[in-house]
Amino acid sequence: MSRRVVVTGMGAISPIGNDVPTMWKNMVDGVCGIETITAFDTSDLKVHIAGTVKDFDPTQYIEKKEVRKLDPYTQYAIAAAQQAVDDSGIIGKIDENRFGVYIGAGIGGLQTFVKNTVGMENGGPRKVSPFFIPMMIGNIATGNVAIRFNAKGVSLSVMSACATGTNSIGEAFHCIKDGYADAIIAGGAEAVVAPLTIAGFQNMKALSTNDDPKHASRPFDKNRDGFIMGEGAGMLVLEEYEHAVARGAKIYAELSGYGNTCDAHHVTAPDPNGAGLARAIKIAFEEANVADDAQLYINAHGTSTHLNDLTETMAIKTALGEKAYDANISSTKSMTGHLLGATGAVEAIASVMALNDGVIPPTINLDEPDEGLDLNYTPNKAVKRDVNVAASTNLGFGGHDACLVFKKY
Repeated sequence: MSRRVVVTGMGAISPIGNDVPTMWKNMVDGVCGIETITAFDTSDLKVHIAGTVKDFDPTQYIEKKEVRKLDPYTQYAIAAAQQAVDDSGIIGKIDENRFGVYIGAGIGGLQTFVKNTVGMENGGPRKVSPFFIPMMIGNIATGNVAIRFNAKGVSLSVMSACATGTNSIGEAFHCIKDGYADAIIAGGAEAVVAPLTIAGFQNMKALSTNDDPKHASRPFDKNRDGFIMGEGAGMLVLEEYEHAVARGAKIYAELSGYGNTCDAHHVTAPDPNGAGLARAIKIAFEEANVADDAQLYINAHGTSTHLNDLTETMAIKTALGEKAYDANISSTKSMTGHLLGATGAVEAIASVMALNDGVIPPTINLDEPDEGLDLNYTPNKAVKRDVNVAASTNLGFGGHDACLVFKKY
């Protein structure tokens, strides 16, 4: 049995907007959400900027007394999931045993982990919160969202570093396609902009040390020098097509293909030939049965690191051949920064919105493409184009490669 799967709801918390309409408008307008960090002292760090969530009020979604029991990453997940579920109108119209939740995080409740570690070090066991474990563990966003919506069907927490959001959505897609669920809330969440993570990433020389927040994230540009950490959450309600039609749901797009591979090459560096990602793209495009004359948009991983941007360009060329030059490509990380486990979900939403609105969001700060980067990366300004296929690609430490393919509905 093979069933069609569509997107019927979306929600987002991001550095450029705490709902999908705001985030998307800012993407199209080329608004950068990266700012100087003010939440903690960065004087001992080499990195002083990040894509932080702004003006987020968790009590809009969560009772005040419950907020302190939830790590920020779970708060973001719940908020984005609530938006997506409200958008879909699915509550009361689905069998709870056929309703699932697939939410992942690259790291999870790091802020809770650090706070309680410091408490233990300074004050002993009595300074460790009784909520420490259920706030910190990487599956707890999935658990909280399932409880909130009484989703008693399939449940999974994916953890594949920066491919997490894409893998969560892709695995949920296959689950519905194969008949194990009628709808799944799928996506990713992350909230790890903190001194410990910045120190870790900066010491492995992955982060940009540029102190100009609006111009530091420059995917594909000759002067890029590393990625910018970000935070947030993205959630999609995926639904079996006939189920969605029967209840009169609004349909944003059809999810038609998913590729999931591993480089098996290095714990942090991508395969220099891009072979793993190329295979993921090919698998996704073949499953989606993308036509040769498709009008294509690719939301690239585009981290603004030298290795990623070149490797990803090579992978797209290997997978698509000459069609790669006909596609509009962009990296919305130029505006949001890198949301780690949430990034694939937020970028899937951008891909769906590009299909809906016929607009390609830009790669801002792309003034001079680096040598070998010769595709159309949609530099600096959005472009109107009526695309009918949108792909989203992501890579993660450990060699994870993932690709989603959406089709216009």
